[in-house]
Amino acid sequence: MFFKRLTRWEFWPAWLANIPVYGMGLLLALRARDLLFFTNVNPSIPLSGAVGESKSDILDLLPEHIKPATVRLEPGTTAQQAADMMAQYGIQYPVVLKPDVGERGFLVNRCATREVLEGILERYPIRWLVQAWVDLPEEYSVFFYRFPDSGAFGIHSICRKAYLSITGDGTSTVAELLRRDLRGALQCRRLLEEHPAWLRLVPGVQEQMVLEPVGNHSRGTTFLDAGHLLDEHMIAAYDALTAGIPGVRLGRFDLKCASEEALRRGEILVVEMNGVFGEPAHVYDPAHSARDAYRILWTHWKLIYQLHLAQRRKGVPTARLRDAWQYYCSWRRTKKSLASPGLRPIFGL
Repeated sequence: MFFKRLTRWEFWPAWLANIPVYGMGLLLALRARDLLFFTNVNPSIPLSGAVGESKSDILDLLPEHIKPATVRLEPGTTAQQAADMMAQYGIQYPVVLKPDVGERGFLVNRCATREVLEGILERYPIRWLVQAWVDLPEEYSVFFYRFPDSGAFGIHSICRKAYLSITGDGTSTVAELLRRDLRGALQCRRLLEEHPAWLRLVPGVQEQMVLEPVGNHSRGTTFLDAGHLLDEHMIAAYDALTAGIPGVRLGRFDLKCASEEALRRGEILVVEMNGVFGEPAHVYDPAHSARDAYRILWTHWKLIYQLHLAQRRKGVPTARLRDAWQYYCSWRRTKKSLASPGLRPIFGL
């Protein structure tokens, strides 16, 4: 499996794929004469969204009409307390449960019942977000930027997300169908642990099954370059949408919408917003070679550098190295505690 992954850039291990990216960042840091040059791009987000930021704090920056109902559960919140808070905001099952601090879809669950949510809260005494399930058919990522001096606004990445699914042939089990494709094979073990009945389930001829409803690349979603959707009307719509977000010069909306036309008009619900270390998601399009990917990432990092310079001219400081290191260490401790071998995720589709 490891050697098969090496033939497809999008499946390279993160430590390997990011080696050239680290070089890009270091080169630009030398130009800026500041190792943490990127941390003044989004002053409203700790370290500009490099690592360990609170998802709920970021969502609080967004206009109410473009985000789903969300409640934050502090460590130790009981299932009854969670139910009371959900009722207050009109949130009903199914819901999305995600760590307030997390990355790459880790521990993100679609919970269909209170029992599943209660089991997760008991097992992981951390800060959680409960978010209303957005029942819209299309999911995208849109990366935007705005220069502080000129006010110039742009969109430099649009990615459509295609959920992991299989098409039945009337004779093969879900497990067998998964193993026939590299993307499915990489998710097979996890999915069968979550849904052991799929070992025996045989979908009918041309019957389609969505196996992973969470639109994350690390969970099997296919990311597709949708740059062809960009036009002047879409730029104008997102310029207006993001104008009121304080202290954010670069951000990636992970969103759901009803259609391509709704996407262009800005009729969206943002389930999450990422900062400077959020990747331009279309880089993972299977059609992109490694060379294409690094060209895209270099363009992205040059944009971060240019925004840093613009912020510096306005007197916006970067983070102090000591403060950044303490913040990073705190995030690492949290991540290590969640990755304990004795704690296994609970899933409730």
